[in-house]
Amino acid sequence: MIFYSRKINKIKGIKSFFFSRNNGRSKGIYKSLNCGIGSNDKKKNVINNIKIVAKKINSKFSNLILLRQYHSNKIINFDNFLIKKRYKADGIITSVPKFSLGILTADCVPILVADKENKIIAAIHSGWKGANSGIIENLIKKFKEKKSKISNLIVAIGPCIAKKNYEVQKDFVNKIKLKNKNFKKYFTNNNKKIYFNLRLFVNDKFLRLGVLKNNIEHINKDTYGDYKNFFSYRRSLHNNESDYGRCISAICRY
Repeated sequence: MIFYSRKINKIKGIKSFFFSRNNGRSKGIYKSLNCGIGSNDKKKNVINNIKIVAKKINSKFSNLILLRQYHSNKIINFDNFLIKKRYKADGIITSVPKFSLGILTADCVPILVADKENKIIAAIHSGWKGANSGIIENLIKKFKEKKSKISNLIVAIGPCIAKKNYEVQKDFVNKIKLKNKNFKKYFTNNNKKIYFNLRLFVNDKFLRLGVLKNNIEHINKDTYGDYKNFFSYRRSLHNNESDYGRCISAICRY
């Protein structure tokens, strides 16, 4: 199964894809479309899965750009690079046609963005660390450097862990509080447990940075709760599994 952003897919020459975990080659806990190059899955299976994705999105395998993600706020400007290696970053932006940008997630938020006028595309991996340290702000800055109008940006916020499954501790709350005056709105207390709304946290950052509310679309799926469709880091911990797979999301400029 593949989920799409209707708003992005209305833009001529640009398409978005949020892949589920299904219809791949991997086995066991990685079943089946595990695209996590950094996982302990058999590399052959992961590469074959990424090739399946490339075919589905009508992209050359060599033109599907993935990153070495590490929960940072770093954004790569692909216009200035060659495609000989995987860049260490958590976001990528390009105005070069015929390339596809991919992001891997397993509870964190995959975010795909397109400038509908200038046909610039971007993809970022945003967990709480990246969002709290400024990856969304850095992304908007990159678009501005490319002369994009923020009012022209279309943002698709993909499947991620839902608030009801994202229990956190008090020290986590303090980390969010340090950088966000209105931090309380992102937390819910239930039976002495604290839950964090990552989706709302990310959404509000785009709004504060000037992205129009009507230009933001949510693929509102819970990666933790929907075992059939998504991998989940937190679920793997709760199940005492040795590792976990990663789902892939991609945005393409044809």
